[in-house]
This record gives sequence, structure tokens and C-alpha cells, in this order.
Amino acid sequence: MQGGAGPRAGTSKGGVRELVWGYLESSGLAERPRPVHGRIPNFKGSHQACCSIKELDAFSRASVIKVDPDKPLEGVRLAALQARKTLLVPTPRLRSGLFNQIVPPSGATKEILRICATSQGIKEYSVPVGLDGKVRVDLVVVGSVAVSEKGWRIGKGEGYADMEYAMMVSMGAVKEETPVVTIVHDCQVLDIAEELLDDHDLTVDYILTPTRTIKTNCKRPKPQGIIWHKVSYEMLAKIPILKSLRYKEKQTGKDVTLQDEHPDLANASKSAALNEKAMPGNTRPQAAMGSAQMGQQLTKILLGETEDFEEKVNGAVCIS
Repeated sequence: MQGGAGPRAGTSKGGVRELVWGYLESSGLAERPRPVHGRIPNFKGSHQACCSIKELDAFSRASVIKVDPDKPLEGVRLAALQARKTLLVPTPRLRSGLFNQIVPPSGATKEILRICATSQGIKEYSVPVGLDGKVRVDLVVVGSVAVSEKGWRIGKGEGYADMEYAMMVSMGAVKEETPVVTIVHDCQVLDIAEELLDDHDLTVDYILTPTRTIKTNCKRPKPQGIIWHKVSYEMLAKIPILKSLRYKEKQTGKDVTLQDEHPDLANASKSAALNEKAMPGNTRPQAAMGSAQMGQQLTKILLGETEDFEEKVNGAVCIS
């Protein structure tokens, strides 16, 4: 398993996702909610990984932090609230806007702050942030299914993190230099073939794991805004805020022609979607096992060296 060249050219994003989800479950690293398939996976050591964000200058300097609502990012949301940062969380599937701000009650105890950081707290203590709120986000934290040390990221396949970032660019809420952080288990850091990436895919600047902090120095540009010719009528109907952003961008003279209005693009998109669905079943997990990070992790387990790894994880003390 060592010395491979990473995922082969024919491996799809779906194949990489299935590999990671299956490995987390079979190795006993997955945490609730289970199964992790189809999710941004929660994992053993996620809290330790989240605590590492306090050591980043980007976190210390940030006043406004956007953190996705996924379970493994709960520790980052708590750290932001404890540090009295403005915490923004995307609305579920972007159905009712882009952000909610988590606003703890006055005089909130540590326990209340912990609740505010959970999915329950997001529902109970959130206030919608409108498009005209002139939001400026200083730090973006996203979940991932897989990520490479180069900063290339694969999400769970629904495209919401990519779309959220593109919408923030459109709103002027983020700039090219706004840092993007992801939280993953060490086994989720693996080689990703560049040909799997598209121009709408979000890249990351920092990767936090239970044992490492990786600065990617990513050279690949982040999305420059909403790529309208990849947006369908169906997406426009599911995400109402897109309609408002499209109208605003149209007023400025930008080309906001949708995918369905480009017959060639629409047909190509359908073909790509069918290929993506077809690939995972035909892609053997071993195709991606050659990556340096996944190979090293699996080799440790096969050689019985997991105790040393677990000691590193358990030794990562977080002081709240």
C-alpha cells in the first residue's frame, strides 16, 4: 500500500468518498451520527482537532467566523462562542437564506454555550442574517470527506459548501485572502487527483486533524463567485436566495445565463452526473489506497501501531 501515486486518474469523487466513509466505519473511527455514509463524517478525536483552531493566528485575528453546522465542527463553534466571536452558520440547505447568527442569551454559562454550539442550539439561538447585512467574514470553517495536503477538498457531494462560498464572494462577504479551514481525521488526508477538481470546488488553507496542523499553501484559486452557467432552474427553486443574488448581479451587467439556458451545458451536466453515480460501484477502494497519508495510516493499523497513534490523539489536551 505504500509508495503509490494516490487515486488513479479514473477514480471518481464518489469513489474517494466511499473509500473514506467505509474506512472510518470499518476501523472503528466513526462517531455519531452513524452511519457516516452520505455525511460530513464525525470521527474520534474531532474535539481535539477543533481545539487546534485556537492556536491559529487567523482565528485570533478573526471577529466574524462562518462555521458549517456539521457535527465534527461543533468544537470550533464552541471555541468561537467562548472567544466572543460573531458566529455565523449557514441555514439548512440554504432554504431560508444564507446565514444565521448564533446569539447566546445574556450571561450564558459554559453549559449554555456548549448547547449553542450543537445542532439543537443552532435551532434555538439563531437569528437570520439578511442579504443587506453587509457581512464581512474573517474566517471560513468547512467540513470535508477528504482533503489533500495541497488543499484540495472533496465534500459529501451536494455542493453546498462550494455554493455557500461562491455566494459569500458574490455578496462581498469574503475575499481571496480570507482563510478557509477544514477539520478532518488523519485518515481523511490523502492524495487527490487534480483532474477530479472543478473550477467551482472550494480549496482550503489549513487542515486540522487530531495530531497535526497542516498549512497547505494552496496555489489553486478559490471560486471567484457564482458560476451561473452551472446553476439549474431546479437549484434556483431549491435555494431562493440565489434568485436575489442573480437579480443583483444581472443589474450590474454580469452574465447570469443558467445551465438550462445553455442546451449543450445542460446535456453535459446530466452526462457527468450519470458518470459520477456509475463510478463508485465500479471503483475498487484500493484505487485510492496508494495515497501517502491513507497508505501510512492503513500501514500503521496493519502493523499493529495504532496504540501509538491513539496515544497522540488522547494526548492532545484541549483546555476550554
